[in-house]
Amino acid sequence: MKTILIGAGSHLGVHIDGAAFGAEHLVRKAGEQPHRLFMQDLDFVKSKAADDLRKNEKEIEKYNTALYQLMLTEIQNGAFPILLGGDHSVAVASALASNKVHGDLGIIWLDAHTDFNTFASTVTGNIHGLPLAAITGYHCEELRTFHKGPVIDPHKAVVVGARAVDPEEWTNLRDAGVTVFTTEDIQLMGASEVMERAFRIAGEKAHVSYDLDLIDPKTAPGVSVPETEGISEQEAMDLVAELTRNIDKIVSFDLVELNPLRDLNGRTEDLAVRILEQIEEAVKSK
Repeated sequence: MKTILIGAGSHLGVHIDGAAFGAEHLVRKAGEQPHRLFMQDLDFVKSKAADDLRKNEKEIEKYNTALYQLMLTEIQNGAFPILLGGDHSVAVASALASNKVHGDLGIIWLDAHTDFNTFASTVTGNIHGLPLAAITGYHCEELRTFHKGPVIDPHKAVVVGARAVDPEEWTNLRDAGVTVFTTEDIQLMGASEVMERAFRIAGEKAHVSYDLDLIDPKTAPGVSVPETEGISEQEAMDLVAELTRNIDKIVSFDLVELNPLRDLNGRTEDLAVRILEQIEEAVKSK
């Protein structure tokens, strides 16, 4: 099956700059492989104010509207899209475009954060903390005005690797019916058992979104919002191995939050490239 790499170069969803360039770096590694790079307006002066709890909402919606249309076109043309972020707010466009075409998807969200805040519960106003809520229809209608169709059922949504979740976010997750496996679950149960359960919940067709801050920052420092006590490099690659083993169930994939401005000696980028290569190889065999 053919893949298309889509570089979603936006860091509008987080108060820290740099993730937009992560998309650019990864697309550059693609060489001759089919790819598209869609950069935000880098001249736009984004809001970083602590008291702004809807940071850059209109600009994000504008960006994601165009990204959604690009994703739809590529998926309808039969490609397997691999979206390279960019901060995690770009996944709203990616996941909903895939659901529009394929229908009735589950979603597996590999992330240190559950990204299930709403505008009512967010503490920071950083919209990269809201995308999974938007994708599964839990409030956040303002972030998906471009999507006319069903959202992803939250009962088919699984977060893997969470360890930094706001108290009100836990309330949202329980209310919506999202399943959460923590970093500790991965370490205690192993990647194979956790992912077997995740795919069972997500169902026969799934969108997968892999945030590099899932990994401990001692191994992967190049992210905008690192969280300590994450999984090891080996555990990260074990999860990727489980994804490739279940590649027939995956219809679209995100790899997000690489921030080259924070990457020590390119360590995170090197790991991201390894993840990307394994997913690409698995898709070719579909």
